[in-house]
Formats: sequence, structure tokens, C-alpha cells
Amino acid sequence: MSTPSAPGTAERVRSLGVESTGIEIIAESERTARPRDLFWPWFAANVSVFGISYAAFVLGLGISFWQAALVTVIGIVVSFALCGVIAIAGKRGSAPTMILSRAPFGVVGQKVPGVISWLTSIGWETFLSIMAVLATATVFERLGWSSGTAVKIIAAAVVAAMIVLASVAGYHIIMRMQSYLTWITGIVTIAFILIAAPKIDWATVSAIPSGPWQAVVGALVMLMTGFGLGWINIAADWSRYQRRDSSGAAIVWWNTFGGAVAPVLLVLFGLLLAGSDDKVKEGIVSDPIGALAQVLPTWFLVPFLIAVILSLVSGAVLGIYSSGLTLLSLGVRIPRPAAALVDGVLLTAGTIWVVFFAENFLGPFQSFLITLGVPLAAWAGIMIADIALRKRDYDDDALFDSRGVYRSVDWISIGTMAVMSVLGWGLVVNPFAADASWNNWQGFLLEPLGLGTWNATDGYWEGNWPYANLGVLLALVGSFVLTYLARRRIVRDQEIPRGMASYGPGTRS
Repeated sequence: MSTPSAPGTAERVRSLGVESTGIEIIAESERTARPRDLFWPWFAANVSVFGISYAAFVLGLGISFWQAALVTVIGIVVSFALCGVIAIAGKRGSAPTMILSRAPFGVVGQKVPGVISWLTSIGWETFLSIMAVLATATVFERLGWSSGTAVKIIAAAVVAAMIVLASVAGYHIIMRMQSYLTWITGIVTIAFILIAAPKIDWATVSAIPSGPWQAVVGALVMLMTGFGLGWINIAADWSRYQRRDSSGAAIVWWNTFGGAVAPVLLVLFGLLLAGSDDKVKEGIVSDPIGALAQVLPTWFLVPFLIAVILSLVSGAVLGIYSSGLTLLSLGVRIPRPAAALVDGVLLTAGTIWVVFFAENFLGPFQSFLITLGVPLAAWAGIMIADIALRKRDYDDDALFDSRGVYRSVDWISIGTMAVMSVLGWGLVVNPFAADASWNNWQGFLLEPLGLGTWNATDGYWEGNWPYANLGVLLALVGSFVLTYLARRRIVRDQEIPRGMASYGPGTRS
């Protein structure tokens, strides 16, 4: 657990509205949230015009509008539904995601996926912060204003301050903040759609030819990882204040609806917009903000910039808050606000380095983060299977005691994650081969299985299968199946009333 504050500190912190609770179990009296409260953080973090940009990436795989529309709905909805399943664990255990993950991995074994989760959260939220700073410079340039170093310094300071202060404040302030951001970003995004709608040419969109089904699978994986699966390692952090008698189905519904409704609509609109004009599509791939800003009148650029920054900040706040909790779950003994501050400082440093000093860092940085997505998918499969197997709430004490029913290390889960991660890496490719050649070892199973050929001369994979990125689906589904079959008896014995279990070592008396 997090280190207790000095006498009187907790009271002063609460009086300021700052959450002092760390990774410990939420007190019964504080579990007052309702399932519909989950709508606000998930909607606010995902109602971003960057959803429109994803459409260009999807069409770039060479598929038709109708193929893209189908996988947009399926991929986004299913990925957020999986987040909803993880959120059920938050209601059952009233603890952060990575603490609840100790049930399948063991109290000490959980540090393996915990480190991966922490690196992923820090990395992606730093990426969002970088995009917010670069978006500011792009829109300022479009307005004819200065877009130099001074603007970037101010933008970096403002963005970092908003992210760090909100994440340090904690759950209650973030929930209130997200409800306001939902309205602000939602209204501006609707205005953007209305202004840009005349640019749509349905005849051009409908004429886009269909692509191979392997490319459709690749688009599905891209959308799943870009949306729901990108949040899955923190899903229970936002449901841990739910009443224990809250409906699990309602939690899944509000998590899915809040997270998916805006991205689905935005990506569908983006497919129409990018599909109508190749210049817009190509521009989005290289400069998402600049390309979208080009279709807007000058008077709307400032509201557009505000909405972009707020939506990116909203997503980054959720990630940094949760990465702080993950840091505590790894054994760092500091108060929760301090953990969020530490991660906020790392985010700020990373943003400054990329924006002002790194000449070729963004591509390798994204390549590294995408690589982490495979073991994270394997973790998700294991966690979802464990949740599906459990019929009771978690043993609160055992989540913090390596001698309890969850034991120190569960080697079945560790082994499953390791094996499925290696197999998954063998079936995904490095999308930044030129910038991150050190990561081109991925896809090592494609040629032996006859699924693709590496063109060493030009530095890309030939064939339809490589860019389907089957490794992510394999890691997710394979880990779920193996865990569901191999850990049934273990979970059953863990849930037998104390003193009656037959499981052996680690059984509590």
C-alpha cells in the first residue's frame, strides 16, 4: 500500500479536494459511484478530432469505405467492451487494475505486467502531450502567427501543468473535470463536423475499391489497439469507487457506450472526409492537425485548437493518474499524489526532449510503444479469463499478502504471457522500419509460415498478411483460452471459504 500521510495531512488534502487514497481498498463508505458515472471520463478522453485522423490510416490499408465502416464499428465497440469487462474487477475489488491483477499473476508476479503497463501508460500519455504541443504550433502557423520556440515553450508548459495538476488532484476532481470537458470538446467537435461536411463527395467515397480481407483484419486490429485496447490496462481504476452491488452488465454498458460512441461517429465521418479527397487523406497521415485545419475557416481555428488540446489533455490525465497507481503497485512507497507528480515530471521531460531536442525520436518512440502492445494484449486475455472464472469478490487482504490465496507468483500466468508475447511478436511488423531498424526483428514467424517476405533492399514486408498484425489478436485470444482452461481449478480453490481450500501452498488458514 501507499505510505500513510503524516497526522493531519490527509485531512488538509481532502479539504482541498485532492484524493489521498492510493492503492489500498476503497472504504465501503466511499463506494458511492453509479455505473452511469463511467460515461464522463471515457467519453471526454475519446471525443477527439484525432478520431477523424484514424480514418486516413484505415483507408491507407487499401480497403473500401464499407469495409472500413464495418471494422470501425466492430473494432471500437468490442475493444471498449473488453475494457468494460476489466472494469467489473474494479467493482468487485475496489482497487486499481494492477492490484487486482495480482489475483491471476501473484502478488509479486504481478510486477512483470505492471512494469509493461507503467511504461505503456507513461509512453502514450507523453505522446498525447507531444501532439498537443505540436498541434498548437501547427494552428498558430495556419493563423499566420508565430509558431517558433516561444510558442512551443508556452504550449508545453500549459499542457504539462494541466495534465500534472489534474492527475495529482485525483479521482474526484478528474471526474468533475471530465464532465465539463465532455461538453466543451463535444460541442466543438460537432461544429467541426458541420463545417467540414460540405467537403464530402459521396460518389468518390463509394467508388473506393474493396481490398483483401487480410487488410480488413489489419484495420480491425489497428482500431482495436488505437482505441479500447489502448486503455484496457487502466479500466478498473475508474470503477473502483462503484458500489459493490452495482450491476456488472451496467458497468460494461456505460464503459463501452462512453468510450465507443464518439470514436465510432468520428472515424465514420473521417472515412467520408478522407475518402472524398486524396490530398486530405495523405495530409492527415503526415500531419493530422494541419490537414484537418486546412478544411476549416480561419475564424474556427482557435476553438478547434482549444478542443484538440483539451481532448488530448483529457486522455493524458487518465493515463498519468493510472500510471501513478501502477507505480505504487510496483512497490514504490510514496503517497498517490506524489506518484502522479513523478509520472507527470517524466511526461514533461519527455515532451520537452522530443519537441525541442530530438531530431529523429518520434518514430522509434512509437515503434517501442507498439511493441509493448503485444504483451499488454496477452495480459488482457489472462485478466479477462480470470474475471470470467471468478464468482466472488476478491479477497482484500490476500491482494497485499504473498502468503495469501493468490500466492507470490503464478507461473501459469507468467508463462502464458511470455509464450503468447513471443508468438505475438512473431506475427506483427514494425511500422517504423526506417526510423527504428533495431525493432525489425518482429515478424520472425511470417516467412517460415509463408505469410510474407521481407524486402531487405527497400525495407518493407511484401504480401497481404504482414500488416494484418495477427500477433495482437493471437496474444489476446490465445492467452484467454489458455488461462480459462489451465486456471479453472486454481480459481475455484481460491474462492473456497478460508480453511476449506485444497489447493496446497499459499492456502490461507
